Amino acid sequence: MADSSVLATATGTASLVDSSIFDSKVTETSKENLCTESTSYVDEEMPQVQTRVVLVQEAGSREELLKAAKTVKIMEVPVIKIKESCPGKSDEKLIKSVITLEIKAPCVKMDSMEEFGGLDSPEFENVFVVMDFQDPIFDDLYKADCRIIGPPVLLNCARMGEPVPFSCRPLYCASMVGLVLCFTGFRRKEELVKLVTLVHHMGGVIRKDFNSRVTHLVANCTQGEKFRVAVSLGTPIMKPEWIYKAWEKRNEQDFCAAVDDFRNEFKIPPFQDCILSFLGFSDDERTNMEEMTEMQGGSYLAVGDERCTHLVVEENTVKDLPFEPSKKLYVVKQEWFWGSIQMDARAGESMYLYEKANTPELKKSVSLLSLSTPNSNRKRRRLKETLAQLSRETDLSPFPPRKRPSAEHSLSIGSLLDISNTPESSINYGETPKSCTKSSRNSTPVPPKQSARWQVAKELYQTESNYVNILATIIQLFQVPLEEEGQRGGPILAPEEIKTIFGSIPDIFDVHMKIKDDLEDLIVNWDENKSIGDIFLKYSKDLVKTYPPFVNFFEMSKETIIKCEKQKPRFHAFLKINQAKPECGRQSLVELLIRPVQRLPSVALLLNDLKKHTADENPDKSTLEKAIGSLKEVMTHINEDKRKTEAQKQIFDVVYEVDGCPANLLSSHRSLVQRVETVSLGEQPCDRGEQVTLFLFNDCLEIARKRHKVIGTFRSPHGHTRPPASLKHIHLMPLSQIKKVLDIRETEDCRNAFALLVRPPTEQANVLLSFQMTSDELPKENWLKMLCRHVANTICKADAENLIYTADPESFEVNTKDMDSTLSRASRAIKKTSKKVTRAFSFSKTPKRALRLALMSSHSSSEARSPPSSDKHAVSRLSSTSSLAGISSPSLVSLPSFFERRSHTLSRSTTHLI
Repeated sequence: MADSSVLATATGTASLVDSSIFDSKVTETSKENLCTESTSYVDEEMPQVQTRVVLVQEAGSREELLKAAKTVKIMEVPVIKIKESCPGKSDEKLIKSVITLEIKAPCVKMDSMEEFGGLDSPEFENVFVVMDFQDPIFDDLYKADCRIIGPPVLLNCARMGEPVPFSCRPLYCASMVGLVLCFTGFRRKEELVKLVTLVHHMGGVIRKDFNSRVTHLVANCTQGEKFRVAVSLGTPIMKPEWIYKAWEKRNEQDFCAAVDDFRNEFKIPPFQDCILSFLGFSDDERTNMEEMTEMQGGSYLAVGDERCTHLVVEENTVKDLPFEPSKKLYVVKQEWFWGSIQMDARAGESMYLYEKANTPELKKSVSLLSLSTPNSNRKRRRLKETLAQLSRETDLSPFPPRKRPSAEHSLSIGSLLDISNTPESSINYGETPKSCTKSSRNSTPVPPKQSARWQVAKELYQTESNYVNILATIIQLFQVPLEEEGQRGGPILAPEEIKTIFGSIPDIFDVHMKIKDDLEDLIVNWDENKSIGDIFLKYSKDLVKTYPPFVNFFEMSKETIIKCEKQKPRFHAFLKINQAKPECGRQSLVELLIRPVQRLPSVALLLNDLKKHTADENPDKSTLEKAIGSLKEVMTHINEDKRKTEAQKQIFDVVYEVDGCPANLLSSHRSLVQRVETVSLGEQPCDRGEQVTLFLFNDCLEIARKRHKVIGTFRSPHGHTRPPASLKHIHLMPLSQIKKVLDIRETEDCRNAFALLVRPPTEQANVLLSFQMTSDELPKENWLKMLCRHVANTICKADAENLIYTADPESFEVNTKDMDSTLSRASRAIKKTSKKVTRAFSFSKTPKRALRLALMSSHSSSEARSPPSSDKHAVSRLSSTSSLAGISSPSLVSLPSFFERRSHTLSRSTTHLI
């Protein structure tokens, strides 16, 4: 078969082609699909070549490379067209396609260039694996136009089962495959050549001219046309160190230089090479902006310093500059500053240049105007009267005048920083609700005699219209831009943060847009007998669905905004830009988001007012009463959900505060009832005098003591730092285990004390836990009644009072005397130290395995003979220890048996209680 193509071989002029030719798109095809070209090409028979991997020098001694070379079975091979040239010139070689061939020849090793002659044969397509691209043998192979790859390429092909890729240049690794780079600002040719070579070794492509296909711009300065175009297109602008650092990681498998976490370390900050000064800002604002300048790679100096490159002006306060700026100094508005931070790139100064309000041209035009209008006072008075008449007409009409198309574009939801924000392109800015752009009717019929009912209805519509506009501003100005894909510099906030901040705002907007439309129809076609209450009854179920999720988590939304504004400069800049727009009315995002929390109570008040001005015979009066009742039900539902949400949040707070708190404390049916600070009066549940906190839940009691030593802070996986746990978990007790609540009578030696008589399921004897309340916020009587009520609910008993038993402190040896004395504190300290020393120097520590072996041997020996009483006691101790060691969850471990020296007294005192 004749064809105008030949398979590339390992010979010098046949295997490699010019790199610029290879950069063009090459379609992969098979040998059968090659078509015959024009007769200007030389027809040759396609030779049959074999593919082979050659391991050079050190690569031949690496076991993983030998194994990989045997694993790889396929190799990409280019098909070359040889085009005849003019006489005296060499023929031109072009790549027609790239095909894959099976590797049948075994891999070989090559230690020096002397062996190259035996390997260089037209019958073989060789791929040389070189460990070090700085080695002299690499240069020799490169000059011989050989195909060269690095070890990472071969290892990756073996691991992924892919063919050895064809590259017209030496390819060490694939960490920049798919990236198209362009360079700007480099004056030294040697540095540029070095960077280009490294990019080629990592599989990247270089373009001389910047276009839309360029994925990254590597810049050595922040000036020039390429830099400006890259900023406008949102192309990442990188430092040269990005390439050097990626080359250092060339041997790491699966490393990609375009990964955000790695790439963001080397992006050129917005204010690199910039020296800023600030004019017209308050001290706090200026300090904040100076800190942000340093964070974004710039520096700052005092106003008037000749070294400054930019003067940032607060255009609302500065009427004139204190000095004449030089031609090299950019005098820009503050929007340039915040816009650069938001885009994560230096914005073009020409769009944000500061212009004086009293320029000579403006003064001249004003003076000429005053000279040509001698009756200016009369005209000014006439204008004032016209404005007053317009304001009166506006008061009569609940409908705002239609905005001009130009005004709508001027209040576009797109940022002024977006060069694509034109009337045509802003249509596709984001998924904005259709009702956001719906305008009110132009004509408003005004009743001949405005009744009080109509006036209240008009106010209700006006407030509803304003509320809908606020919701639309939140969605259009804040939520939609934050959710937009392809943001310059990457997403400003994570999706979960956006969801936390805005919650169900779009759903609330949709409901109130329908209410507004219905109110508008009612006002336009006004009749005294038309029902306004039916409108709110119609959407009451929708209000129940949409409001609780937002109102209950409003505080979390607020905290998220504050946290993100502190931690994320781009979000801080985003808020600065958008909150300054007239749509926000100088209100912050948090102030706008609180409106849904306030709206329903406001509507209820207006409906009440409307009911007062509705005649008794009007059928809408009863409907209004039902509507007010439905709104109260919605607000009650919100309050109930909020209470449950706060209770669940309190449980999480307990888990974080108590070290070792059982995970099963978290339950959807459980809620925190009360927290009580106490001091232990006995030896259980902890040493006498220890500070104990009781957390009463609706079905259990968490007992925790104050930690003796708090070390460090806790950092969650998301990077949020929490204070260390101040309490230590002792016991999580179900309320069903509390048999009696003892109210200890007040005496001189016993103040504010109470006790719990507990029967753990695994214990035969009762356990007495005695405490002294240390806080006066909750009276002891109220606390005990609350505890008994929840115990009775848990055990399904109606007589909660029967659980309380009043007892003398002497009967149970309970006293609070000398609890805070120096001697008592010293005694507790000595006891703690003694326990620590005993644990540290204990020589009787028996491993769990030895305990089990001893237990097994004791059981086996008990079958042969009966052990003495002391041995029985030892066996019982071993058995209890083994059972405790086998318990998987510490949440409901029963308390130890009551100490032996008081067991007789306790059993005698409590016989008549149970």
